[in-house]
Amino acid sequence: MLRWTIAFVILAIIAAIFGFGGIAAGAAGIAKILFFVFLVLVIVSLIRGRKIT
Repeated sequence: MLRWTIAFVILAIIAAIFGFGGIAAGAAGIAKILFFVFLVLVIVSLIRGRKIT
C-alpha cells in the first residue's frame, strides 16, 4: 500500500510540473487517503501483534 502512495505522489508531482492541476490535485488526494489507510493498518497490526499477558 505504501508503494501505491508513493506512486500517486510521484504522479501528482509530474502532473504539477507539466501544468495539469486537476490531475495533480486528484493524485495528491488519493495519495493522502492511501497514506492514512496505511498508517491505520500499521497501527492495528502493531496492536494485534502484541501478546497480552
